[in-house]
Amino acid sequence: MKANVGGFDRILRALVGLTLLGAGLYFKSWWGLVGLGPLFTAVFRFCPAYLPLGLNTGSKKE
Repeated sequence: MKANVGGFDRILRALVGLTLLGAGLYFKSWWGLVGLGPLFTAVFRFCPAYLPLGLNTGSKKE
């Protein structure tokens, strides 16, 4: 897996994921687990949805 999620994108995904998890806990709903998707993509710096779209928000240097 090649990293394809950059800095700002990573921070935004982490915030959205944590917000969704927090909302799920607050409202006592299983729908909060949807927040795990953005959170995992932020942690592992890889988004599988970017592959078919050809997107890469990460740095170009390796």
